[in-house]
Amino acid sequence: MPSDNAAVMNSSEQWDRVCTKFLREFGQQAYTNWLEQVGFNGINNDTVSLVAPTRFVRDWIKSHYAPRLKDYFNADNPNIQNVAIYLPDGANSAIQAQQPQETVMTPAITVEKKSETSFEGSPLDERYTFESFVVGKSNELAYAAAKRITEAEEVAFNPLFLHGGVGLGKTHLMHAIAWEVIKNQPSKKVVYVSAEKFMFEFIAALRFKDTHAFKQKFRNVDLLMIDDVQFIANKDSTQEEFFHTFNTLIDNRCQVIITADRSPTDLEGIQDRIISRLGWGLVADIHPTDYELRLGILQSKADAASRKKSIANPNGTSEKLVIPIEVLEFLAGKITSNVRELEGALNRVIAYATLVGRHITMDMTREVLQDLIRANNRQVTIDEIQRKVAEYYNIRLAEMLSDRRARNIVRPRQIAMYLSKEMTKNSLPEIGRRFGGRDHTTVMHGIRKVEELMLDDHQIEEDVMRLKRLFEA
Repeated sequence: MPSDNAAVMNSSEQWDRVCTKFLREFGQQAYTNWLEQVGFNGINNDTVSLVAPTRFVRDWIKSHYAPRLKDYFNADNPNIQNVAIYLPDGANSAIQAQQPQETVMTPAITVEKKSETSFEGSPLDERYTFESFVVGKSNELAYAAAKRITEAEEVAFNPLFLHGGVGLGKTHLMHAIAWEVIKNQPSKKVVYVSAEKFMFEFIAALRFKDTHAFKQKFRNVDLLMIDDVQFIANKDSTQEEFFHTFNTLIDNRCQVIITADRSPTDLEGIQDRIISRLGWGLVADIHPTDYELRLGILQSKADAASRKKSIANPNGTSEKLVIPIEVLEFLAGKITSNVRELEGALNRVIAYATLVGRHITMDMTREVLQDLIRANNRQVTIDEIQRKVAEYYNIRLAEMLSDRRARNIVRPRQIAMYLSKEMTKNSLPEIGRRFGGRDHTTVMHGIRKVEELMLDDHQIEEDVMRLKRLFEA
């Protein structure tokens, strides 16, 4: 029989190995910020006891790392079933008052198989819920599909593929789904990650020869959500693993949700077999917002801010923050690029008002947002791009829109297509229509060609950069 000292030594050494694995997988910064602050309190039967210095550290590890820590311990000791994280003596004054003679450690989380919701992956933003998502014509299908997934007992459609531009609400819906499932279906295991994190974790698993744990994490789930799948374009090994993970979950009737900045058929650098599977379920496009939806979003944000914030007066008193409707209407009409920029503009106005102690007015709004307003006033159009590019290359506009295949015509036409995609909000089909009724695949080919040439041809790169500066001036 090993002595108690030997058992302590063995468990302490196991904790050191766990810390090393954590450091390898998540990096020095994550280790310093979180695990380095945690104390190891030993192993009692099938439970590991850890001590976190604050509730914040405890709750963060609960949300992001506790299931992974259990996996690390299991690698050495398969009997480990639970990882319990406690607060130190003095962290909970109410319990301390009831038990003044004892060293109190308050349980924070126990990670067990299917005993409570198991969530892994990237952090969830508590602001991103269904309640805070403003629905309009541009996003109603995506919203309805997301809600159905959280309400249906059986998998309704698999996968759900959400696509749209930056700042239109894809990530908001993903977080809302996760929060709803965690709240209402606590037996389910949920994993939410960006495609970038999926790739980095896969690379780490290959490097440290720990692919089994990687597959356990991503294939042994009830709901897998991967954000911005276009990031794995041209990453063949990652795509191979994604393909097999996807197939395993679909075969097991586990829900998969994917987002991207474009539809499956428009994804470049993604294997055809993956593109085919991404279109199996429901594909929902989130369109750019219209004026009414932008105004609705601003009103929702303004109401929330008015309930929470106030303006300090010079005499030491404070009064309720008021955001005039004409300010919201002005912002909804001026900031049209995406919801993220729209909310950022309102936040800047609110921050200025509360910090400086000024009432929100139209004049103050214009003053605070003059740079943003100036940028949004400058909206480049496809017509303008076509004219400027034709002038730059000394060809007639009619030639650019014609079917001529001469090199001195084709290259400017492709560059104009590339700039139209980069500098306007128009879709590929719309760009093709404006270039003589061309198919969107022709536009994609032209854009891809310019991107390739810019890597190897210094003159083409210089021409494109010079043209961009002309439009941004």
